[in-house]
Amino acid sequence: MSTTTTLTPTALAARVDNAVKVYGSGDTAVRALDGVSVGFRAGRFTAIMGPSGSGKSTLMHCAAGLDTLTEGAAYIGDTDLGSLDDRRLTLLRRDRVGFVFQAFNLVPTLNVAENITLPIDLAGERPDREWLDALVDVVGLRDRLHHRPAELSGGQQQRVAVARAFAGRPDVVFADEPTGNLDSRSGGEVLRLLGDTARQASRAVVMVTHDPVAAAHADEVVFLADGRLVDRMERPTADRVLDRMKAFDGSAPTEFDGPTSFNGPTSFDGTPSTAGGEPS
Repeated sequence: MSTTTTLTPTALAARVDNAVKVYGSGDTAVRALDGVSVGFRAGRFTAIMGPSGSGKSTLMHCAAGLDTLTEGAAYIGDTDLGSLDDRRLTLLRRDRVGFVFQAFNLVPTLNVAENITLPIDLAGERPDREWLDALVDVVGLRDRLHHRPAELSGGQQQRVAVARAFAGRPDVVFADEPTGNLDSRSGGEVLRLLGDTARQASRAVVMVTHDPVAAAHADEVVFLADGRLVDRMERPTADRVLDRMKAFDGSAPTEFDGPTSFNGPTSFDGTPSTAGGEPS
């Protein structure tokens, strides 16, 4: 695609600087984000957690260009989203941002291959066949390409959605409760897939979740409370995440300067690597 960028594992794929988002005005104003600064690096799988009303979904929407900030700035790569008009912002989201939602959002009359390439086809672009072939193998759908969604399990359908999100080689993929409609086994497979694809393809994956078990699949977790970034956790476990969620009362904001780079066990071409609306 014309605006696709090549990212190194240390590059910031997306970030917000001093992000403030206020809904409403006057006595009814709600400050959903209150000066949040955070960066998401290529090759990393980051989970965003926090209590209901903490601002985690608002952060994702603003970072992805689905909503605008009241103050501060949001960037995809080096592009300031606030500097773009509606048309250019739409094109940026199409070409440089991928999305995975709780609902699979597959077209029932299209087969797996057609669903994966649908956004590229609608944009009138030519698919990168080498990239797509590698992606199909990573998500394990080689023998399902001619099946329609109704012939797939829920986990397989979400794998199609993940492949579709990465098909256009976006800088970053945002996932909003991607395992909410799946059983624990299928959910675990999808979460491992998100992490593996992020590392092997050197893309950032940012997931909003309320589930400590899901968050434990990420490389790191950032925690929000009352619209502020209050903590971060490298190499999370479900127990550590759960303990942190229980300890939110009385926690103080801490500075967050973005994660370090992370390389997965294999590269995207399969060769071995030498490196280990309302706020919610």
